[in-house]
Amino acid sequence: MKSFQKIGLGGGCHWCTEAVFQSLKGILKVEQGYIRSYGENDYFSEAVLVYFDPGQILLKDIIEIHLYTHKSTSNHSFREKYRSAIYYLEESKKQNVEHILNQLQEEFDHQLVTKPLKFQEFQSSRAALLDYYTNDPERPFCKKYINPKLDFLKEKYAKVIR
Repeated sequence: MKSFQKIGLGGGCHWCTEAVFQSLKGILKVEQGYIRSYGENDYFSEAVLVYFDPGQILLKDIIEIHLYTHKSTSNHSFREKYRSAIYYLEESKKQNVEHILNQLQEEFDHQLVTKPLKFQEFQSSRAALLDYYTNDPERPFCKKYINPKLDFLKEKYAKVIR
């Protein structure tokens, strides 16, 4: 794999998040599963690990797309299963993630609930769920939840779509 960076993203269904990031230029690999952090977030929540080439796509763009493709301002009742987070893998990345979130907050009418969290552990989804959208985009779930996100990307972020 080329020179890459890695970031964890959680917020909505990992099938949706996986499909969104698999559709972007500069994304080298997406691993779907569950991530846990530390302290009060020391439990697994649906998420993806995204491997990206920073020469092709900026971390700021990844975070922005993530915020716009899940309910990043909603503290709904499923937040434990779908924790809204950006998981940094190295302590040196924390400040940059916080800065980007603060910058992007200005674009939203409501407060972001998305938290920058230290990555602790990843657990992959079972094999039958991986590449969920790619394997069968005609599933009702894909049509109802994933296609609208991909249409949004085509409209707002056409320059970064594969």
